[in-house]
Amino acid sequence: MGNNYYRVNKRDVDFVLNEQLGVEKLCSFDKYMGFSREDFDMIVTEAIRFAREVLGPMNQDADRWGVRFHDGRVEVYPEFHKAYKLARENGWIAMPNSSAWGGQGLPGVISMAAAEFFTGACMSFICLMPGTGVGHMVESFGPDKLRKLFCEKLYTGEWAGTMCLTEPQAGSAVGDIRTSARKDGEAYLLTGTKCFITSGNHEVTENIIHAVLARVEGAPPGTKGISQFIVPKYWVNDDGALGRFNNVTCAGVEHKMGMKASPTCTLNFGEDGPCRGYLLGNAENQGMKQMFQMMNEARITTGLQGISLAAAAYENAIQYAHERIQGVDISAMRDPNAPRVPIVRHADVRRMLLHQKCMVEGMRAFAYRLAFYDDLAHVHPDEEKRKLYQGFVDLLTPVMKAYCSDTGFEMTSLAMQCYGGYGYCQEYPVEQYCRDSRIAMIFEGTNFIQAADLIGRKLNVGGGALMQSYMAYLDEFIDSRRGNGKMSDLVEKLDAAKTILLETTMKIAGFAAEGDLDYVMSVATRYLHMFGEVAIARELVEQAAIASEKMEATAGGSADHKFYSGKIQSAKFFVNNVLPGVRMKSEIITNRDRSCIEIAEDAFSA
Repeated sequence: MGNNYYRVNKRDVDFVLNEQLGVEKLCSFDKYMGFSREDFDMIVTEAIRFAREVLGPMNQDADRWGVRFHDGRVEVYPEFHKAYKLARENGWIAMPNSSAWGGQGLPGVISMAAAEFFTGACMSFICLMPGTGVGHMVESFGPDKLRKLFCEKLYTGEWAGTMCLTEPQAGSAVGDIRTSARKDGEAYLLTGTKCFITSGNHEVTENIIHAVLARVEGAPPGTKGISQFIVPKYWVNDDGALGRFNNVTCAGVEHKMGMKASPTCTLNFGEDGPCRGYLLGNAENQGMKQMFQMMNEARITTGLQGISLAAAAYENAIQYAHERIQGVDISAMRDPNAPRVPIVRHADVRRMLLHQKCMVEGMRAFAYRLAFYDDLAHVHPDEEKRKLYQGFVDLLTPVMKAYCSDTGFEMTSLAMQCYGGYGYCQEYPVEQYCRDSRIAMIFEGTNFIQAADLIGRKLNVGGGALMQSYMAYLDEFIDSRRGNGKMSDLVEKLDAAKTILLETTMKIAGFAAEGDLDYVMSVATRYLHMFGEVAIARELVEQAAIASEKMEATAGGSADHKFYSGKIQSAKFFVNNVLPGVRMKSEIITNRDRSCIEIAEDAFSA
């Protein structure tokens, strides 16, 4: 086993879960009444131990070993087999899924925390476990026969699963897929090719269950004619026993910039013989609606990948900055005999570290809150509250995916900069974190698609009512904190940024009403980043307010005092150094520069 570089700030995790969100409130609802705060803390502690002791030591060696492909057979890093067995035995596979089908039935917010640790410790390994998403889709849409055949095996990790959307000629344009399905008794015969399939083939589990989008013969064109099929690698007989090979063959694995130990495959369905699949649900042409459940879950997970690797890179950058001795204090720069100091003493290194600190802490809180609201959307007794929380989850999912993956990659790069030249070398961990994190900006729909979803769909839900509810939610928070004199400057700056976001939203709605959709799409990503910055600022300002109140009860110089002081500085840095970007982005959006639309296509290469 190689070096284990994984570390996580459990004190910050505990702060978000307990002091900011108060996750023990979930235990008052029937679904989670069997749990306690002590249970949650034990699970978080054990998840960190599993990440540190099992997953972390594999990360570098697995990256060097990669994936090996011979005659259709895919081999993954050998230690993955042992780690997967331990993950199953310890119940880490399906933490939030229904206990009726073999899941743990835990709140999603606790599962989110554990997923952060596992992903930060070894992202390639975690990509072996998308089977729970397939299982949840089967559980949600049925029919009963499929639930009985697949859910428990997927939730317990006995079988793995994949999501098969992309085809060589149809990446994000799902409506252009060509994989076809033809009715054959109670099943369908599938023919086609899917590419970029995460963990599409391996031998870690005895079966892999593929969720495949395909078009039944005679179906309408575009996304309206797409159906969802459950296609096992080995056919599953009615009694649950494995049958014959189902002619799902691997044509090759991708050679990637990062995530080198994750088998990303091209799969052929029905190329060498009949490939059968079950229709999901009770009718054809319902595939997109079904797939979006799994897709949205995956988008949240993908945003978390950015956060997880940024957090891991930051923790390593902190340690390196304290250990690396280079240069002298700026006040002694003219003294050749001045003592050399750790680079953490240098102002620009401190700037980079604090930038990472505030982004990691803010994104972590944002992600955990999203999961917490998803929990409340399912258990709160008030129907209106459930709708509100679900609306917030829907609204914030594209922000979670795109903003956190974009920023996560940026923060891994900033961590590398703290190391200087050593950070670019494989002897240190941050170059791998940087490589591994880059795919999250492309996974599960490129980040522009998330921006288009936010600006084209989510802002228009209920005629804009959902966005108005979110603005009211921000206003309520701002008004509740205005009385805190120590935080008043931060609160007022958050309020100003929130107002700019709302005004820009209305401006964009005006552009759309005029029919200038090309321009609206050209600024969609910038708008999503504005939204993300306001949402993260809200989390950090709340953290600073909580820390300000609690710091007064701590002894100066104590660990808690230093922690709470750091929380306040994180919020100050973000509000004064990152949040001003909201005004800048708004000015860019509203100046309506159309040069990227008006430039002639052949002028790009002229």
